[in-house]
Amino acid sequence: MIQRKNENWFRMLFVWQGSVLPKILPRLTLLFILSVAVVFFNGEFFNHKIPLNPAPFTLFGIALALFLGFRNNASYERFWEGRKLWGALLNDTRSLGRKCITLSNYSIQSIETTIFINYLIAFTYALKHQLRYTDANADMEKWLPVELAESLKSVKYKPVIIMKVMAQWVQNAKDEKKIDSIIQTSFDESFSKLSDIIGGCERIASTPIPYTYKVMLHRTVYLYCFLLPFGFVDSLGWMTPIVTTFIAYTFVALEAIADEIEGPFGTDPNDLPLNAMSKTIENTLLEMTERPLTITAENSSPFYID
Repeated sequence: MIQRKNENWFRMLFVWQGSVLPKILPRLTLLFILSVAVVFFNGEFFNHKIPLNPAPFTLFGIALALFLGFRNNASYERFWEGRKLWGALLNDTRSLGRKCITLSNYSIQSIETTIFINYLIAFTYALKHQLRYTDANADMEKWLPVELAESLKSVKYKPVIIMKVMAQWVQNAKDEKKIDSIIQTSFDESFSKLSDIIGGCERIASTPIPYTYKVMLHRTVYLYCFLLPFGFVDSLGWMTPIVTTFIAYTFVALEAIADEIEGPFGTDPNDLPLNAMSKTIENTLLEMTERPLTITAENSSPFYID
């Protein structure tokens, strides 16, 4: 994800990185060439004049803009829900780390405390890799015992298994009288919140916006844009390519933005910065246990290019 400081209004006109213009530029170029051809042939197609005027495009454009608005609202709602879930993950991992450090009889530097904190960090990275369909083995080997990391290689839902291991850690602490039943219940409540976060993320990742709705809107946008030159050629003349390309940029860009943020856990420039969020959780937990942080120059901010 890209987050910029507020740019000067003039510089904003030329921002390239983070915009959808690179993705849609070939389509706009094709439309521009088509518009030039329409003007050159004066709106005729095989010696037959296409009888269109701007009036229907004005009315239909308003309706299309409303549909695109609903589409973008639906996509942004998914994006924002994903962000809230990962914000809750940050809070709940901190809460679990605090409980481990302050409510158990283990010292902050004990091996038991270190293991539990490592479980939390591994859980975060496992969830990130599951949502992005990437290989989690390197992170699992870094933060988990060798036997556990090896056993997770063939597991599909790694965060769930790690959460089970954390629950077993709590039970062992209870058996060793390091915590009591009330504290164990408190841990269990936090584990339930983590389970809700996993389920919420999986719901977003596995339930896209209905495909038939996307296809209908996609076809409508492009049909509208490619008919525009025939409606404006008589009134705008050689300004037709510029005007139609600008109008098409608005509609096509809105559709491209909706497609990009619909799946917020991906690696597109405007998707959620899961790498940065995971690193923030990792460093927060390490700092709570007075261990060295893993912040580098490139990820010292939680909002860098993922």
